[in-house]
Amino acid sequence: MACGARSELFAPEETDAEIDAPLDVVHHDAVPDVFDASEEDALPPIDAFPDVPVPTDCPDAGSTLVYVISDDNELYSFYPPTLAFTAIGTVSCPSKSSPFSMAVNRLGVAYSVFQDGNLFKISTANATCTATTFVPNQDGFLTFGMGYAGQPDGGDTLYVAEGHYTGDSKGLASIDTTSFAFSFIGAFTPPLTQCELTGTGDGRLFAFCLPFGTTGSTLAEIDPTNANVIAANTLMVGSSADSFAYAFWGGDFWIFTAPASTTTVTQYDPVTKSETSVATFGKAIVGAGVSTCAPQ
Repeated sequence: MACGARSELFAPEETDAEIDAPLDVVHHDAVPDVFDASEEDALPPIDAFPDVPVPTDCPDAGSTLVYVISDDNELYSFYPPTLAFTAIGTVSCPSKSSPFSMAVNRLGVAYSVFQDGNLFKISTANATCTATTFVPNQDGFLTFGMGYAGQPDGGDTLYVAEGHYTGDSKGLASIDTTSFAFSFIGAFTPPLTQCELTGTGDGRLFAFCLPFGTTGSTLAEIDPTNANVIAANTLMVGSSADSFAYAFWGGDFWIFTAPASTTTVTQYDPVTKSETSVATFGKAIVGAGVSTCAPQ
């Protein structure tokens, strides 16, 4: 499916920014880059990313925005080069529940799963929300992290990672957002805990996962065909009590963590393994999504 003009993906606006001044850069070169495992079983770190060209059907990739949703149903755009948050509107879905996670497809259409398991379609142009026919709690996936990854035909696929908080995740699945059919792919191997997902235009899929009862996090590359973890880095950002979301834009991961009502934005460079706290935002962000047309 061609990207077309992607009319809902607007160029960044620098008004209504609600961020503080950039914070200090923090380099964590001493942090181990793999899971806590024996030497022979340890996973390799995530490789330096190849120089992937922007797809030819996405001429406005540099203006692509990250979209975030807060726990009080407010939708914002975030533009990484300027760190600007811009209010879009209040998301008024036909639900008494609240957002759990969000993902955005190539055309700039967002989907958000709520705490009660219902999946909603949200316009990134004006925050309009409509219900879908998705049936909640299939294969025990009541709530889940969400992210799109590109496909060879030029389209993208919505992947979801089951997200309960009492044990390991049940694994990876996909949702067809035309039929809203749910397809289980497999359990994460090795296991992962509570995770959010993001992907790239060339089909890579990544999970950002918080452990139980401690601080720090794991960034893992996932094989989307079988849910195997093929590489992993250990990060210092995050704790098990945080609301969290993240997205891939311009070769870096943009991580949103909120232990309370304020979110910290952390830029993670997978090549240098550096974590940089770049901004704060006066809302608790619970979901983030970005088109796979974004700069790679």
